[in-house]
Amino acid sequence: MGRKASPIVLGIESSCDETGAGLVQDGRLLGHAIASSMDEHARYGGVVPEIAARAHVHAVRPVVQQALDGAGLRLCDIGAVAVTTGPGLSGALQVGLAGAKGIAYALGVPLYGVHHLAGHVAADTLEHGPLPDPCMVLIVSGGHTSLLLVRDLARDPIVHLGDTLDDAAGECFDKVARVFGLPYPGGPAIDRAARVGDPRAVPFPRPLTGPRDEPYDFSFSGLKTAAARWAEGHADRELPVADGAASLQEAIADVLTRKAVAACVEHGVGTLVVVGGVAANSRVRSLAEERCRAAGVELRVPPLRLCTDNGAMIAAVGDLLVRAGAEPAPLDVSIDPSAPLEYAALRPVAAIAKAVAA
Repeated sequence: MGRKASPIVLGIESSCDETGAGLVQDGRLLGHAIASSMDEHARYGGVVPEIAARAHVHAVRPVVQQALDGAGLRLCDIGAVAVTTGPGLSGALQVGLAGAKGIAYALGVPLYGVHHLAGHVAADTLEHGPLPDPCMVLIVSGGHTSLLLVRDLARDPIVHLGDTLDDAAGECFDKVARVFGLPYPGGPAIDRAARVGDPRAVPFPRPLTGPRDEPYDFSFSGLKTAAARWAEGHADRELPVADGAASLQEAIADVLTRKAVAACVEHGVGTLVVVGGVAANSRVRSLAEERCRAAGVELRVPPLRLCTDNGAMIAAVGDLLVRAGAEPAPLDVSIDPSAPLEYAALRPVAAIAKAVAA
């Protein structure tokens, strides 16, 4: 007799400007759907929290239905619900959690509060299977840049080897793109412009790569400023945007991949997983491939559709938690907009406060 299949997990993601729903069972992606409010934010050059929250209210129900339809499933087929409870925009997170609670409680199925960044890590499992134990994970997104040592994602604490001290890599892309006159979001715009530029044209700095610097921390604020100063120096003549974009992209990719591969070598880890929105950047991917190959390290990067925020990655974490026998979230599960990444599952803020008081 074969093993009984795990329940189908619905994942809901609403931490920023994408409303995502995904369905995962036993590590297999059954279907997912995304609605983005990015176009509504573009005129402001960044995400407006109130606009994002309102868009989630309108999108969450149809997105869940679209994911179900794509998988050929009905709502009653869902056996567990996972939802991003932090970090992210407070109002946006509240919408996703309210929707997830409504579905879970109506169906009488367990609910799991998931850390957004753990979702990015788990996204790779939907394409390449279980994560090796241990593996090195480089998370690069608009708000986060971290280098992590990951063992069992569902059970073990996540070890931070390094984090950004100021701007994240994606934030640097967005802010410099604005200075260069490129549209929002900045990452894809820089990537497109860089295709016809010279990555050696501008000697932008490589932050925190000196012998006395912390080996695995990141800092992109100074690089952002250097790019802005370079652009200001062309006030009286046309800005060579392609060269600036290519040089900025090269600097960011160089720092990210140099530190990540060095961490793999130092810690004897044979697999590097690069995840998050910036993992979609063409130069980050190609330089990571080149350096991993030279160091004898296996590189795993999710497909482009799973790099940006999506519900499938949250469902993937929920699926791992279910199969690991993790305790579901309590009825008073709450959001934590600035939640640190310690475990894949988030404890409610109220429970943490009680534990501290005790």
